[in-house]
Amino acid sequence: MPIIAVDAMGGDHAPEEIVRGVADVSLNTDIDCLLVGDEARVQAVLEQGPYNPERIAVLHAREAIAMDEDAHEAMQSHRDASILVALRAVADGRADAVVSAGNTGACVLGAAKYFRLLPGVRRAALACVHPRMTEYPGQDPLALLLDVGATVRCEAAELIQFALMGSAYARRISKVPNPRIGLLNMGREDAKGGATLVEANQRLRAQPMIDFVGNVEGNDLVRGMADVIVCEGYVGNVVLKLLEGMAEVLQDVVQAAAERKLVWRVGLRLLSQGIERVHALTDFSRYGGSPILGFDRLFIKCHGRSHARAVANAVKVAAKAVRDRVPAEIADAIGGVR
Repeated sequence: MPIIAVDAMGGDHAPEEIVRGVADVSLNTDIDCLLVGDEARVQAVLEQGPYNPERIAVLHAREAIAMDEDAHEAMQSHRDASILVALRAVADGRADAVVSAGNTGACVLGAAKYFRLLPGVRRAALACVHPRMTEYPGQDPLALLLDVGATVRCEAAELIQFALMGSAYARRISKVPNPRIGLLNMGREDAKGGATLVEANQRLRAQPMIDFVGNVEGNDLVRGMADVIVCEGYVGNVVLKLLEGMAEVLQDVVQAAAERKLVWRVGLRLLSQGIERVHALTDFSRYGGSPILGFDRLFIKCHGRSHARAVANAVKVAAKAVRDRVPAEIADAIGGVR
């Protein structure tokens, strides 16, 4: 079974929620975890509840990178930070993948420092999975969007590679045999979006390895038109934050309505099933984390506000990706690009 290195000190609720998530994994799966962080604090949290000591080892790291620190400066001043120690553990073969809810910039830069890009890969991509409607039998209720922040601006060749990497990941993790690929654009017409997107559209249509459905617009993100949606990191990050913000606003509106008037509480009760369904769609803890794709080793990035459930699910995704040889699948896909 794979060994997953987990950054115990990364995230808004570290180390408590991170450690509890790993403890849950130790009790309910056969996945081994390497908890990386302040050993005394990690052990103290472990002792607060049940866990399987045969499935958890602790690797001491005396420093941590805060969520609001500049990533470049933090990597220079905190060389023994938990995320960097975890990355080195994987690079040295002590573990097979990394999971972290920590500083996103440090995660991406650290992966670039300690992992190698797969042959032919120009740039890594930070992906995210997001809820959407489904339109055909067997379609995964979660779509994959990449890049969402690792590469701010892209050339057409990099967008092609993102499509191939995302398709390979969806085949392995979502078990979609032939994922539908869409290019995020300002219109569905092939000539939309400027020279880079027009070239990317033309080249994607020429790729025999992927099922390209054409350009998709912002309102298509929550529909089942595409399983994998490709964009520049700047655009993807804006989209990701917008989706997260909409989910939070919806929950706030429901809570405020419930607190203000009895008649609204009655109405919400009648709509409870629908509200629960919407909440389930916007609950990021369901899938735990998202991959940084393009490296020879695996990195699953959790949301900074992740609680134990999300961390546990992220560890499971990481273990699945290791077992299903996702980097090898991506390498094969990139090797066949035109």
